[in-house]
Amino acid sequence: MKHSQPVKIKYWLALVLLAMLLVIFILLGQWQLQRADERRAIQANIEHGQQLSTLLLQNDTPESEWREWRSVSVTGVWQPQFSVLLNRNHQGRPGYWLATPLLLGHAPHHKAVLVLRGWFERRIAPAPLPDFPLTAGTVTVQGQLLGHVPRLFELRSLSGEKQAQLPARLPLPGPDLPQVQNIELQNLAQASGLVFLPVVVQQMGATEDGLTRDWATPPVDYHKNTAYAMQWFGFALIALLAMLFVGYRIARHGKSRSQHE
Repeated sequence: MKHSQPVKIKYWLALVLLAMLLVIFILLGQWQLQRADERRAIQANIEHGQQLSTLLLQNDTPESEWREWRSVSVTGVWQPQFSVLLNRNHQGRPGYWLATPLLLGHAPHHKAVLVLRGWFERRIAPAPLPDFPLTAGTVTVQGQLLGHVPRLFELRSLSGEKQAQLPARLPLPGPDLPQVQNIELQNLAQASGLVFLPVVVQQMGATEDGLTRDWATPPVDYHKNTAYAMQWFGFALIALLAMLFVGYRIARHGKSRSQHE
């Protein structure tokens, strides 16, 4: 009889632990379903934008026409002195995105749009940056419209290490270009003095300038998230069955104890 109390405590602790696991597994399953819904929405947004006709992007283009992933055609004059390099890997190789503003007319009455021109591989220092020629004068660029410059998760920020910041004033003296991990249009506007449209153009088309334009789209494999959700719900079912078994053992132990008293 003196061992009955510890045995009962053991059963109740197991029941509490299983209940906690049940809640955790259900929450994880719901989170995966939410992620699946988010990816479905991204996929629908991409497909809708790509199905629209090509937009002629100008200073007075209404915001209602700015749909992400829509094909755009934009005419203007390159502003290479305000170009920025963004650290990005491509197919496992380190390199940069080259981003250059395109002025849609003549300042100060016209705005600019930031164009992600393409990717190139990083060279071993102290090799100079390659030269990617730009057509002088007015040019027309074909691309896709993005709501912002895609961000890269900055692991170094978790350690408190200082991040490379965009200089307060552009252009830099000499041939070097600023190198940053991520960039905000408002910061580039302050550094350059240009007024930017609140959208970004991801350039598409021929690669005679030596830049790679094999752009990646956001991950939209929602089927994987749904499968993960089913796994978590399966674990929750196992925890529930285990709870029922432990509850049965507690009830049986209590009945056996009452019969011996």
